[in-house]
Amino acid sequence: MMPRSTLSFSLLSLVLAGGLTACAQQPTQPPAAHVSLSEELVMATVWMQSSGEYAALSHQAFNLARMNLDRALSAPGDVKQRPPAIIVDVDETVLDNSPYEAWLIANDENYASDSWHQWVEKASAVPMPGAKTFLDYAASRGVDIFYVTNRRDSETEATLHNLRQVGFPDTDSEHFLPRTDASDKTARRQRVSQSHWVVLLMGDNLGDFSAGFDRETAAARRAAVNAQANAFGSRYIMLPNPVYGAWEEAIYGGDRSLSDEEKSRARRNHLEVWGGPASK
Repeated sequence: MMPRSTLSFSLLSLVLAGGLTACAQQPTQPPAAHVSLSEELVMATVWMQSSGEYAALSHQAFNLARMNLDRALSAPGDVKQRPPAIIVDVDETVLDNSPYEAWLIANDENYASDSWHQWVEKASAVPMPGAKTFLDYAASRGVDIFYVTNRRDSETEATLHNLRQVGFPDTDSEHFLPRTDASDKTARRQRVSQSHWVVLLMGDNLGDFSAGFDRETAAARRAAVNAQANAFGSRYIMLPNPVYGAWEEAIYGGDRSLSDEEKSRARRNHLEVWGGPASK
């Protein structure tokens, strides 16, 4: 029989040797995959830029707006003692900023105020499909167009230049109401309604219509929409925007400081997943 001390030493040697061999054979774990939020924009952005369906939805929104405008202008009512007006958002409502989103994708960048400001200064955004035809028609009917936007006050000159360049009506400081402090548009809408009869509002974000839609969760936002379902397509005209908006912030629980990985995970966690084919 081998002495106990010698046996113990031998066993220890075997264990260590085996452990070293296992370590040598263990494959190196790859680093965590880089999450690219800009890459996740590809499908939505290419849909906006290339699909006939996106153009169709935009035309549909402006055609519906024209029908509702005509109906409102022909209806009797004391409200007509004030001049008629419509309130429109700017980004993804009358101007298409998808080239900026495409730049983010091409350069693996996330939205940043500096790059956005440089895009705004270029004043190269083009009209949304159907926007110019509708705004020109509204102006021909004696309707004032107010651009209530969350572009900042410092971007007024460049934005007005862009709006004029594409030929939109009412492109002056009186009709342009940018963000000065809070993003809530309530006070600016009220300013317009004090002097005008606001016939309808157009936007790509629920906050373009009422602060009452600004809820902290995606479920609460949807419930608020369902509670006012009849307003959409009549007083409220919504444009499609699958790329960004307050809907995205609601997915993050209102916390935009989350890491890219956390944001990507939150997006996936909001998917309603089918259970899959039944097992045979």
